[in-house]
Amino acid sequence: MVLTLDDTKRMAIATKLADMKALQQLLIANEEKLISAISDSEISKRLSDFLEDDRKNLGIIETTIVQYGVKAEPKETVTKMLKEVEQLMAGSELTLFEKVSQHELLKHKQTMTGLLIHKAAQKVGADVEAAIAPLNTVNFESRAHQEQLKGILEILGVRELTGQEADQGLWARVQDAVAALTGVAGSVVTQASDKSDMNLQDIIRMDHQKANTLFMEINQSDNPAKIQEYFGQLYKDLSVHAEAEEQVVYPAVRAFYNDTQELYDEQAEMKVLLNQIKAMSPASAEFKSKVNQLKDIVMDHVRQEESTMFTAIRNNLSSAQSEQLATQFKAAKSKLQDKMSAAMK
Repeated sequence: MVLTLDDTKRMAIATKLADMKALQQLLIANEEKLISAISDSEISKRLSDFLEDDRKNLGIIETTIVQYGVKAEPKETVTKMLKEVEQLMAGSELTLFEKVSQHELLKHKQTMTGLLIHKAAQKVGADVEAAIAPLNTVNFESRAHQEQLKGILEILGVRELTGQEADQGLWARVQDAVAALTGVAGSVVTQASDKSDMNLQDIIRMDHQKANTLFMEINQSDNPAKIQEYFGQLYKDLSVHAEAEEQVVYPAVRAFYNDTQELYDEQAEMKVLLNQIKAMSPASAEFKSKVNQLKDIVMDHVRQEESTMFTAIRNNLSSAQSEQLATQFKAAKSKLQDKMSAAMK
């Protein structure tokens, strides 16, 4: 019987995502302190740019955690390490150079954590890759920041040791490296601003893509344990998605979208099927047949939302209103995920 998702690999990734969020919060706090401590206008400007990126990237990490659908707390050792660094950054034991050096090390850790999640996702499941896709922007920008911090460290270090200005050769090479990195990344870094304020359609579409990927993974697998794993995640994702839409989205669009009731009705049918499948064995002959019946209902629902409902939203809501609804939708999903996790314990 499929009741819960209990997969150690997915939970391990959830813990790493929680680590990233905690680390991102410390990076932001560090940059706020460093900006006020540095009198050099060029370095201060670069740190201000980092801060703007990192505030945006915290939102991307939070979105990724909700889209992933499995929550965890940061690892205890990571929490302890971050607290120790926070105390050092707030105190007077370290010089300015040493504080920026600590910050560069944190950027490196953030970069490697993001890349590790990306590589692990390739091994765990295509649905995980779909959920963590927004992290690409965070990974590339953290790497770009790290390269620029090396140039800042050279300038600050030479000043502390000699009282003189450093040769700008390394700084120039750093700028070349950042430009090259941006080019290699395709357009991930340069389009980062497009990802910072996702509208409602973006978030709903991401949910749809992940659900479609899970349907494919179920159909392609002959392993009952993997099928159970995939359906467990699909059950959670669809249940939370539907409830959040009914709390936030449908009431907001009903005034200008005439087919809203049809969407409610489709989701009611979907919920019945989800619970029927949950009570079945993934090894049974009927399991995939029922899953495909569910897929037909969900994909019809998806087509309606992404065509007529999305058009109605674009025609009747401003970008700011759509982004605000996206924020409310994500918040509703997050609360529902917490409630579902608590009920399963």
